[in-house]
Amino acid sequence: MALNFNLIASKSQILPCFALPPKTTLRSPKFSMISTIPSCSKEVGNLKKPFTPPREVPAQITHSMPPYKIEIFKSLESWAEDNILTHLKPVEKCWQPADFLPDPNSDGFHEQVKELRERAKEIPDDYFVVLVGDMITEEALSTYQTMLNTLDGTRDETGASLTPWAIWTRAWTAEENRHGDLLNKYLYLSGRVDMRQIEKTIQYLIGSGMVRITYLPYSLGD
Repeated sequence: MALNFNLIASKSQILPCFALPPKTTLRSPKFSMISTIPSCSKEVGNLKKPFTPPREVPAQITHSMPPYKIEIFKSLESWAEDNILTHLKPVEKCWQPADFLPDPNSDGFHEQVKELRERAKEIPDDYFVVLVGDMITEEALSTYQTMLNTLDGTRDETGASLTPWAIWTRAWTAEENRHGDLLNKYLYLSGRVDMRQIEKTIQYLIGSGMVRITYLPYSLGD
């Protein structure tokens, strides 16, 4: 049995919900994912139409922090450097996805992949649903970094700013990026999922953007 992992778009939802058919067996060889635009949508039939997000969000918030509040964050830069940046690990001390995956430079690469696929056959479908959802979330890191860079007082002004806030945002994104890389490669090698459908979902997710819900910099008194 193939497990259908359907993403159903709704006008009342920011993100799609997950719909799974009744399971008749514990494991299945593969599940797939469809796009966030319903098959009956005009966008599907008209391939020449430019990409547009499935839903437009009203009343979007733009930069609105007054100068005196921005000064508060600037005054906290030395504190951030001493208390936040210290939590970042040097790259050379961080684990990397290759540490947990078959080594393509190894003579036993094909045997390692075969062993991985054999073990993956024993994993229930529910686990793969979670792994796919997690991987898709991780792959939208570009959206999260963009969102963080909309916040006045802490955003990366140049793309390579040396303020503690900007350094943290870039380094956090770089650390988090390893998670998506590991999950993506593992799921690809497992042979248990339809990667093309998942990749389409990721493209829809990143292209659709995200409603900013981080209002902390805007709530520091009047």
